[in-house]
Amino acid sequence: MADLIASVLDGSRGPAPAEFDVTSAFWLHHTTRLTGADVTYRNYYVLLRVGEVFGACSFEAGELDPAYCADTSGRTLADVLSSDDPLPVRIAALDAYLAAVEPHHTSPYAEEIVLPAGTPDVRARARDAAVAGLLDVAEGTKVALIGVVNPLVDAITERGGSCLPCDFNLRETASGLPVSRDMTEVVDAADAVVATGMTLSNGSFDLLLTRCREQSKPLAIYAQTGSAVARAFLGAGVTALSAEPFPFSQFSSRPSSLYRYRTDT
Repeated sequence: MADLIASVLDGSRGPAPAEFDVTSAFWLHHTTRLTGADVTYRNYYVLLRVGEVFGACSFEAGELDPAYCADTSGRTLADVLSSDDPLPVRIAALDAYLAAVEPHHTSPYAEEIVLPAGTPDVRARARDAAVAGLLDVAEGTKVALIGVVNPLVDAITERGGSCLPCDFNLRETASGLPVSRDMTEVVDAADAVVATGMTLSNGSFDLLLTRCREQSKPLAIYAQTGSAVARAFLGAGVTALSAEPFPFSQFSSRPSSLYRYRTDT
């Protein structure tokens, strides 16, 4: 991540980030409990708007004060990226820059998937089926799932895979699978890995990427957080990506798009 930020700041990735202004900054607290579930998902997001795109990053409760919004609008992306701002703010700025240079909806490498209109569980299952479809899950394939989303657990098992879940905030999946807190444990035991973009915001992405590179394991990322950031690693450790830029599917009941990327590397 440090190398990627440095390459953006030195102009290797496109126009100078000093040319991009943050026109708005905002903070979201969002909760979800799907019908019949006993788990409430609590999500916090920092969002930075730059031109037509939004940079997004999730964070843990208490990690960021909403007051950052008043201090961030009007700054340049170069200023944010080179600052000592909290990591989620810098990830959102990096995401905004990379998405501004190449929006997902204009990328020639992206496959657009339109999620259907419907209830939260209908849309969540369609989204997670699209993510699971990025993996070649043969019968018995052990898939490490870093960041548990219960419909994604189901999507993996329905394809014959054996799900090895890992999450800091859960002890058990809705289907009763034990959830590990040790990312390296499940990655080392798996044949393939699916990970949330939240690994960018909690600082574990570098370790995850290195581990998968060393073990030559497919790594698919599903990202609302840092979707354009994860895209920068396609072919360099990330083998597939489901990118869902803001506004996210959970904020609407109408059709919306996510963008899938694949690489043979």
